[in-house]
Amino acid sequence: MKAIQGVYDAPPLHWVGDGFPVRSLFSYRNHGKQLSPFLLLDYAGPADFVPAERPRGVGQHPHRGFETVTIVYHGEVAHRDSTGQGGVIGPGDVQWMTAGSGILHEEFHSESFTRSGGRLEMVQLWVNLPAKDKMTVPHYQAILKTDIPVVTLPDEAGSVRVIAGNYQGHAGPARTFTPLNVWDLRLQQGKSAEFSLPAGWSAALIVLQGTVKVNQASQVKAAQMALFERSGEILSFSAQEDAMALVLSGEPIDEPVVGQGPFVMNNQAEIDQAIADFNSGHFGQLSH
Repeated sequence: MKAIQGVYDAPPLHWVGDGFPVRSLFSYRNHGKQLSPFLLLDYAGPADFVPAERPRGVGQHPHRGFETVTIVYHGEVAHRDSTGQGGVIGPGDVQWMTAGSGILHEEFHSESFTRSGGRLEMVQLWVNLPAKDKMTVPHYQAILKTDIPVVTLPDEAGSVRVIAGNYQGHAGPARTFTPLNVWDLRLQQGKSAEFSLPAGWSAALIVLQGTVKVNQASQVKAAQMALFERSGEILSFSAQEDAMALVLSGEPIDEPVVGQGPFVMNNQAEIDQAIADFNSGHFGQLSH
């Protein structure tokens, strides 16, 4: 078994722009070493928005040195970046953006969702890049719901959507710089499932809805995270009510992490350079 290192509550909610009420379930400032290559996870919602004329969201902002992975459960998000990429992602879709050497980005509720209102629920995960790839050319992977394999668990216990990595021979569509798994998990009340992960990898269970008993020992409730030791391979989950969760696991990068706002690099000099490059317009432009 992979032993549980701890179960952690989400901090209080805060707003990103005027469109995303989020709780940061972890960040590199408090769990970075244990969770490498994962840096941060913001859980937005679930929140209900009334119809509006003007899209809510967060305007132009930069990133450098890592990747952002946005998974939508309810609602729609429209996004654009300085590479010319953009579009709308809805329920089940994933946006995997490699900021690399620098990108400008914005994301708002889609025009349709703005007009209709409704429930918004999504997560944004930050994935670190190794030092040799931090200045890679920015690019973008649009991963539609139909692109993502869904694997049924034994005994009708639920299902796994394989966004990245591999589960039982089913490969996720995301291309990653280091070996990792991002599994979108559904568990049925009263059912159990076991999962095998490589020994030595970081691992966490992020429960978004419901309650899950882990390793027949600890309860993990909605908006909580269970963090595991790197040793061991097996995890056991039992759903005490219908549950929706993310299983994150990855080969640790184990390089220095220095972050400031939207930049995550290996040392302060690189952060200072990122700020200088952004201020001098080297990240490109978002035209309106």
